[in-house]
Amino acid sequence: MSEPEQPNPNPPPKAKPAMSLEKRQRMRRKFIRSAILLAGVIGASILGVVPVIRGWAQRLRPPGALDEKDFLASCIKCGQCVQVCPVSAIKLGEIDEGYGIGVPFIDAREQACDFSCDAVQCILACPTGSLTYEKPDFFPVRKGAELSRMPVLKARANESEPAINLRERMGLARLTRPEACLAMQGKGFVGTPRGAGFKGKMRYMDIDRWKPILVRDYPYEREICDLCVTECPIEDAIALEPFTDADGNQGFRPVVREQCVGCGVCEMICPAEPAAIEIETRALWRANGEGV
Repeated sequence: MSEPEQPNPNPPPKAKPAMSLEKRQRMRRKFIRSAILLAGVIGASILGVVPVIRGWAQRLRPPGALDEKDFLASCIKCGQCVQVCPVSAIKLGEIDEGYGIGVPFIDAREQACDFSCDAVQCILACPTGSLTYEKPDFFPVRKGAELSRMPVLKARANESEPAINLRERMGLARLTRPEACLAMQGKGFVGTPRGAGFKGKMRYMDIDRWKPILVRDYPYEREICDLCVTECPIEDAIALEPFTDADGNQGFRPVVREQCVGCGVCEMICPAEPAAIEIETRALWRANGEGV
């Protein structure tokens, strides 16, 4: 007599019923909705952080601006300085500027302040003192920010009062890319420095004392490029000095001097792309002749 068959201790798993097409489609739609929701949350978080980060970035402020924290606290974003600028150099911060939204700034590469107004009308138009000729006593002047003497406008050099009542610099020009500087290479320049599409303006004394014109309408012809020197609106702010490199090649180096106010004309007019000389916002001047 045969023994009874023992049950299999490891029976094969039962096959799961096949998932219906409708259920698979529902799960797929749910997954897509969850992925879209997650992407939206991450995107919103990024959009919330980016303006704050950008708000920390230093902008070049108009002439006479208080120190950054005081400027942001006192500026009411009225836009009066924007309205009076003859070259439209002053812009207002966009929505992605974070703390700087609606606050006036200058993008020197696109349009510098060339003091076409002479009297610095943005300061005169400011209703709160955010832009001012002279700070109140309770706003200390940072060492190195104050100009050694009031800047003299080249456009007013022959007048009885050629200086403008500006006590502190906006920034400081630096030769940040000497390898790109045409003067350093001993090269000249012929043509319009920023190309036919450039919309920046400047006042040219040999054309009109008061009316700025498009830079693209004013061609240059220089044996050695010196546009940053000749077009600077401030006397004694920048000069070309000859030098000889280690290989015996001769060239000329743009040297920024203490009278630099940081207006940005040198950066705007530089034909190198990107600019060989740039404005460093709120940079200070050291006693040894260097910026910091």
